[in-house]
Amino acid sequence: MNMQRKSIRILDGPVLSYLEGGTGRPLLMLHGWSQSATGFSGQFEKLCETRHVIALDWRGHGESEKPETGYRICRFAKDLVEFLDALSLTDFDVLCHSLGASVIWAYLSMFGKERPPQKVIFIDEPAALLARPDWNEQVQREAGAIIASLEILANFTNSIRNADTVAAHAEILRPMFTNSFPEEKLFAVAKENLKFPRSHAAVLLADNCLQDWRSVVGEIDKEVLVVAAEASPHPLDSQIWIANQIKGAELEIFAETEGGSHFMFLENPDRFNFVLNGFLNRPGRG
Repeated sequence: MNMQRKSIRILDGPVLSYLEGGTGRPLLMLHGWSQSATGFSGQFEKLCETRHVIALDWRGHGESEKPETGYRICRFAKDLVEFLDALSLTDFDVLCHSLGASVIWAYLSMFGKERPPQKVIFIDEPAALLARPDWNEQVQREAGAIIASLEILANFTNSIRNADTVAAHAEILRPMFTNSFPEEKLFAVAKENLKFPRSHAAVLLADNCLQDWRSVVGEIDKEVLVVAAEASPHPLDSQIWIANQIKGAELEIFAETEGGSHFMFLENPDRFNFVLNGFLNRPGRG
């Protein structure tokens, strides 16, 4: 993979594991809920040709330490600050998938003026996953509110707690991939996900679903690429809305026939890498 496994204890938290490789401008890669840095394996070789790549395992995930507490988006944002401090990393770009985007929205809201990224890639995360009673259908689509009520959220988090086998968790993941994604690869993803204890996974999922980042999204003034997918569980309108809120943001949509799922970077790494490198290697606004 051209990447080395490293670890570091953050100031106010656990030992965090990460993969590091390549030379050039730093690119921080942040995975989504229950995933790990290894999910970006299809990107490492190409990125390391021009970039200093750092792919973090969030607390509890992958090879990172698994404390009993801290599974909240705001705590993950603070973990990120302490991780950057530990690496003395002050000038960087960031790629964030799914829940990783929520963490960056929290980071930008609380710490963005102190150490902002220059370029940001948001991959298929809505601004608000839980519908509020006074939202009409259009607002729900643009927010990406695929969870209709707190009762439905509670039932979903209970299913997460109980899905403690590879086969059971693969069923939860299945709608996040296209029908053409191989079964053995789906099970490999599920196996990696189960490194994150299910009780913690349920707590973190619930916290992420309770957030509403719409006002934060509208304040972003970075160079942004939004990557969306036709066959994602998240409404395409939610990703178009995010791109429209950010001045100058670019939007790239993967068709279902192109592996356009929530995990398009796993299903179609060649096209994803082409899009990613085109954005990252383009001269910045300065």
